[in-house]
Amino acid sequence: MSHTREEHLWIPESDLDGMSVDTLSVRAGQIRTGQLEHSDAIFPTSSFVYGSAAQAAARFGGEEAGNIYSRFTNPTVQAFEGRIAAMEGGEKAVATASGMAAILSTCMSLLKTGDHVVCSRGVFGTTNVLFQKYMARFGVETTFVSLTEVDEWQAAIRPETRMLFIETPSNPLCEVADVKALATLAHANDALLVVDNCFCTPILQRPLALGADLVIHSATKYLDGQGRCVGGVVVGPAKYLDEVYGFIRSAGPTMSPFNAWVFQKGLETLPIRMRAHCDNALELAKWLESEPSVEKVFYAGLASHPQHELAKQQQSGFGGMVSFMVKGGREQAWRFIDGTRMISITANLGDVKTTITHPATTTHGRLAPEDKAKAGITENLIRLSVGIEAIDDLKTDLARGFQALED
Repeated sequence: MSHTREEHLWIPESDLDGMSVDTLSVRAGQIRTGQLEHSDAIFPTSSFVYGSAAQAAARFGGEEAGNIYSRFTNPTVQAFEGRIAAMEGGEKAVATASGMAAILSTCMSLLKTGDHVVCSRGVFGTTNVLFQKYMARFGVETTFVSLTEVDEWQAAIRPETRMLFIETPSNPLCEVADVKALATLAHANDALLVVDNCFCTPILQRPLALGADLVIHSATKYLDGQGRCVGGVVVGPAKYLDEVYGFIRSAGPTMSPFNAWVFQKGLETLPIRMRAHCDNALELAKWLESEPSVEKVFYAGLASHPQHELAKQQQSGFGGMVSFMVKGGREQAWRFIDGTRMISITANLGDVKTTITHPATTTHGRLAPEDKAKAGITENLIRLSVGIEAIDDLKTDLARGFQALED
């Protein structure tokens, strides 16, 4: 019995011009092979073959487009890059082995010895360490300022400042930066504004449309959404992403084809997941705010949040991250966390399963005490990554934490 491939058939690419981000999350970036598969294909191969020695030479010499080696060219990775670039409204994307690899690759590609970075204090703890310890070894100095005080950013800028780096909303206090104001400030000083959009994703916020130059994601979080793989991505104009791509090609912090395929599948459900995260998080934040054992709740969806109106302007939702302070210190925070019986005690976030963590001893544990104090990382602070379980079940489990405090 013979089998024939239908490579003679031609299926036109989807016309996605003007389509919404919800549609782009499902349709954009697909690279369909001669098998005419409907689902995204996966290419778990390290290398690619050529029709002749001349073609191989042309590929390696850059005279002919095509795949060479999966450290820097792989169809599955390219499909993921195309989809997230379309969703963020960027010209190009480069995928990396992790979110931290995305930040490192951006810095190594676009900064040099003698350059200066201004970074918000409320970034992920490891981002802080990367700038403060490792980039400093290469002669790149970083000044940390308040995310929300534009005057502090202005005062920190020097003639050698080349990058402003922010997470908004911040991790874990959910502070919100004025992206347009910081973009204007950066461009007036010949600097780039780089935005870690991990908490919002392109479903809730599109920093490039607000004036940012580059967007970074830890794809490990909401883009996957189910805690399966580690990866990162940088999105923006080709003139910057070509440099990042060059670094990836040479240094090799590469996303695997399998992980890229998993992230593609995650993107397909991202819009509906983010709305479910937002709904649950807002209800939990309001509920926590009414609890007598809670000192303070941090969530931009609350009217009590200092940047609530700004978040309404530049985000289409408030996200799934909620932090709160219990009355007391580390002992009370740990007792609350240990009192839960369903919610997962883990430092990961962006999962469909709700997770709970103590930032001061986990995600921000490597920060010096003075840096924790400046960033507002107190011993009684607890962070929730709110999942999509039934809201009443989440309240029931958190109520166990409050009961543990009373006991």
